[in-house]
Amino acid sequence: MSKLRAAARSGRGLQQGAGEGRKSPRRCRKNVSSHKGMLPPVSAQQSAYHLFSHPAEIEAFRKNLLAWYDKCKRDLPWRKLAASESDANRRAYAVWVSEIMLQQTQVATVIDYYNRWMQKWPTLQALAKASLEEVNELWAGLGYYSRGKRLQEAAQKATGVVDGNVIRVLCRVRCIGADSSSPAVADRLWDLANALVDPARPGDFNQAMMELGATVCTPRAPLCMECPVKQHCKARCRVEKELEFASRRLLGKAASSCSQAPDIEECAATGSCSLCLPASEPWDSSLGVANFPRRAAKKQPRAERTATCVLERRGPRGQPEYLIVQRPSSGLLAGLWEFPSLALGPGLKEKQQREALLAHVQAWAGEAVARGRLRHVGEVSHVFSHIHQTYVVYSLLLGRDPETASGWRDEMLERPAFRWVTQAEFQKSAVSTAMKKVWKVCERQNCEGRGSGQGCKRKRGADPSRAGQRKVEADGSLPPRQLSLDAFLKAPAGE
Repeated sequence: MSKLRAAARSGRGLQQGAGEGRKSPRRCRKNVSSHKGMLPPVSAQQSAYHLFSHPAEIEAFRKNLLAWYDKCKRDLPWRKLAASESDANRRAYAVWVSEIMLQQTQVATVIDYYNRWMQKWPTLQALAKASLEEVNELWAGLGYYSRGKRLQEAAQKATGVVDGNVIRVLCRVRCIGADSSSPAVADRLWDLANALVDPARPGDFNQAMMELGATVCTPRAPLCMECPVKQHCKARCRVEKELEFASRRLLGKAASSCSQAPDIEECAATGSCSLCLPASEPWDSSLGVANFPRRAAKKQPRAERTATCVLERRGPRGQPEYLIVQRPSSGLLAGLWEFPSLALGPGLKEKQQREALLAHVQAWAGEAVARGRLRHVGEVSHVFSHIHQTYVVYSLLLGRDPETASGWRDEMLERPAFRWVTQAEFQKSAVSTAMKKVWKVCERQNCEGRGSGQGCKRKRGADPSRAGQRKVEADGSLPPRQLSLDAFLKAPAGE
């Protein structure tokens, strides 16, 4: 807890630990500089041009930013908790949870998840006692699931953070144009953040930096005229200088004091500064301040195909139950639950993938399954940060209770955790959005196949014999053949 108190005093949160969606430097930095605005020595490969040259400039930066934040900050639930909570540990925890949830996720999406989280685990100690299963269930649908897992794992410690918004602000105000994910730039960004943070209001200052990046210093079309620290921004100065030089050529105007400051070209002239824009990607006048930050080209998601089977049985009371299996504790979607699934190798034809899945499902079914009982439902696409996943969906209705089949219990001893759930239990389980898409398309097909009088309304012109052959939309739904008037006028549902 002493570390958490230190984090609350210094205004530092927890760095993202996601394998799925890194957008900020991963390494955790010690506070190697004091809060009086002094930076560590500059390396031989970096120019002092990119640093704050005088403590007075740092003080002015702090004052202007905090004045703007006090006036313009958004009304957000984690800020209410941070402002109203007197205990430093609980205050730091409230902000920490929000920062993890907000990584790669929009504020509007996070708010409901955040409120439910804080209601369930209002303190660090409460979270430390939670199981990974409980965390995954609450996190389901928020994406980048390893964030929740690592929140739970890290409930005993906290450390500093430089998030994507802060990266963007710092890269622009100091004209840092090298790849912001590179070790040299990451180290310098941590140093800058530690030097700038206000010792009297560290939490508010860090919130203000992130607020500035989220609302004013945006990735595209930044609102530079509304920026409270624009006079400290070297990227903005560079833009103004270009405009002034162009104006002087046309109208003969005099240069301003800003144009007398060291120019970015002067820093890059030696070609040895590891913080400058690379020579291969020089300043682009059409981008203005959006020249910063620069990142290495993003790798295209790799394409993968997975066969998945919605395995159904009749429960003790005759109600349908479905088998879900827990994924490994590490890797993609760690610890979440899914229908029995099998990764498909490249180039497999439909008959081959059916045979492979059938062999995989046999063990779960506990009985011999005829090839014809495995019904093809369709395909569902889901894009993770680094994988474009296609799920080839099948369904299988078992003829008897599999737990009575010979060999079932012995085979299950060596298999991952599994359980049979009802539809309602499935929706409450820690399953991914992708699996909910799989469920939706399978349910839709079953609904059409049953027809009227069995809980589903047959659509006019539906052909049950062609069920499963229609194209599946990206969200896992089947395109409607004809909209009713009510459906046509209904507002589209949110994500």
